[in-house]
Amino acid sequence: MHESPATPVMIIDDEAHLRITAGQTLELAGYAPQAFERAEDALAALTPDFPGVVISDIRMPGMDGMALLREIRHHDPDLPVVLITGHGDVSTAVAAMRDGAWDFLEKPFAGEHLVEVVRRGIDKRRLSLENRTLKAELEAQQSAPGPRLVGRTPAIQRLASMVQRISQVEADVLLFGETGAGKDLVARAIHERSARGGRPFVAINCGAVPESTIESELFGHEKGAFTGAVERRIGKFEHAQGGTVFLDEIESMPLSLQVKLLRVLQERSIERLGSNQAVPLDIRVIAATKVDLKAAAEAGDFREDLYYRLNVVTLPIPPLRERREDIPLLFQHFAVVAANRSGLEAPPLDAAGTSALLAHDWPGNVRELRNLAERYVLLGVTCDYRLEALLEGGDNEGGELPLPRQVELFEKSLISQALARHQGRVSEVCDALDVPRKTLYDKLKKHGLKAEDYRQNAEP
Repeated sequence: MHESPATPVMIIDDEAHLRITAGQTLELAGYAPQAFERAEDALAALTPDFPGVVISDIRMPGMDGMALLREIRHHDPDLPVVLITGHGDVSTAVAAMRDGAWDFLEKPFAGEHLVEVVRRGIDKRRLSLENRTLKAELEAQQSAPGPRLVGRTPAIQRLASMVQRISQVEADVLLFGETGAGKDLVARAIHERSARGGRPFVAINCGAVPESTIESELFGHEKGAFTGAVERRIGKFEHAQGGTVFLDEIESMPLSLQVKLLRVLQERSIERLGSNQAVPLDIRVIAATKVDLKAAAEAGDFREDLYYRLNVVTLPIPPLRERREDIPLLFQHFAVVAANRSGLEAPPLDAAGTSALLAHDWPGNVRELRNLAERYVLLGVTCDYRLEALLEGGDNEGGELPLPRQVELFEKSLISQALARHQGRVSEVCDALDVPRKTLYDKLKKHGLKAEDYRQNAEP
């Protein structure tokens, strides 16, 4: 059986009759020949994951076959290159194999021999690409720098693979996901895995910056540009030179500023407020949104031209409820991180606790789970009102605890956190919570808390 008809094979030769003859032979064998007269044109058409084989004559005007072989080997040493040699040119064939050619064909060659060489070359290429994909996935899950995308479900595995792939290309990215789904982590993962990983990562929450100052925050200003501008200020975009700008909650950006952002994305330059001089930018832009920007554009709440400019590469981030199998693993991961940071041990979570975690809908997604795991390490199940509510079934069915019980558990949680943070030192807890000592002792008794229980982890 031959390869799929879609498998391409490049044929490069300055002689038209050879291109036509070899092309017809390969087409009859079920391949997709791509003929080129010049090596330079073929080289420009090659993609990083080209799935086929390159066949090239050695002696050609301009870039010859040996130079083409060296150039291809430099960019992709796994791509099979077959060189065509003249009759009796043994020394050239030996040199070609020494330089990394997959095989060579000596003129005149039979069509059957050509097809057999191509078939073996494509088998090798397919194996190389499969190994490359597996290696990239492994690196994305285990060895890649920056934040890890923890999980074993197909949804998170696809996300990790896409992050690894996107990080290797220079393109702006739009992340789409619910609040707390991990858009910031994914943005950082793309940045750290990219060639820009050693440069600044500048995160801007477009919904948190006041509209009156956001333009100055992003683009900077010159001295005297407006009242209060007593000196030049470098904006976030300029500060990120060589690195990545992460625009979170892009849907919150004022329409008036979206026009200027569009210009930045198109021209890769900014003008500080109060200046007419363009400052060139070498940045990558990653935007994130929790709303459907296309629908927002159709409703007039977001600029349509900016949406299409951002929508070059869109990466959807699945909510936690769509990958429930990852919840115990994620909870364990966050608990270990919190335990290492605090010097505490994470109390074991029993089957009832795991079932409660799996049954919850997690409207706050990964952020909610991480916060719960951190509180669990600091306070334990009996000292955290949210995990206690989960384990008691308080909101597994979507119900709410009575308000007095919520207030009681919340107060208990705050006091417990303060005791843990100050290692049971009552005077410091009173100052932190701004309550008299007698009031604190009354509340400790009410909630069954003891300051000495929090001193065992204190340093001697």
